[in-house]
Amino acid sequence: MNIQTPARSLGALQPATPIRPTREEAEAAVRTLLLWAGDDPSREGLLDTPARVARAYGEFFSGYETDPVELLARSFEETDGYDEMVVLRDIRLESHCEHHLVPIIGRAHIAYIPDGRVVGISKLARVLEAYAKRLQIQEKLTAQVANTIEQVLKPKGVAVVIEAQHQCMTTRGIHKPGVSMVTSRMLGAFRDDASTRREFLAMIGAPRASAEA
Repeated sequence: MNIQTPARSLGALQPATPIRPTREEAEAAVRTLLLWAGDDPSREGLLDTPARVARAYGEFFSGYETDPVELLARSFEETDGYDEMVVLRDIRLESHCEHHLVPIIGRAHIAYIPDGRVVGISKLARVLEAYAKRLQIQEKLTAQVANTIEQVLKPKGVAVVIEAQHQCMTTRGIHKPGVSMVTSRMLGAFRDDASTRREFLAMIGAPRASAEA
C-alpha cells in the first residue's frame, strides 16, 4: 500500500489570534452578560452558568484547535484505478454565526473525483467539522471546505453544497423560521462539466436551480 503524506500547509489555518483570556476572565465576562440581560448571576440557578458557558464554548469552537490540512495528510494510491465520483452526503452541520453568535444548523454534501489518490471518508466530515466549529458565515465555510480538499488531494474536481438554517434569522430580527440557505462551491470538473455537476446534484437530491445559484 502506497501512502502519500503531503507537506503540512498553513494555508487552511486561521490567522494568528490575540492571546486568549483566562478561564476566570471568560467566566467573568459571562456574568457581565447575565447582568446586562437583567438577571442576577448570584442566584442559585445561574451560579454555575458562567462555568457551563465556558465549557460549551470550548466545544462549540474546538475547530480553532484543528488543522484541516493535517486531517487530509494521509491518503492512499491503491485504488485499482478508481476514478469516479466519491460522494458523502447529508453530513450533519452545526456552526455559529459570527455576527450574532447563534447556531447555524444544517447538512452538507461533499464530493470529489480522485486523480490517483483517495482519503478515508471520515476525513471529509472531519474537515467540515474543523471549519464549522469556528465562528462562520456559510459562504466562507463552503469555500474553505472545498478549497482545502482541492489543495491537499489535488483531485479532478471538488463539490460542496451546504443547506442550513440560521437562527440569527429565525429566532431574532426578521423571525422567519423554516427558511434554508443553500451555498455551493464547484471546482475542477464539477465547474467545467455540466453533466458531472448534474450527476452530483442528482445524487444528493439537491434542487438544481438552488444549488447552482
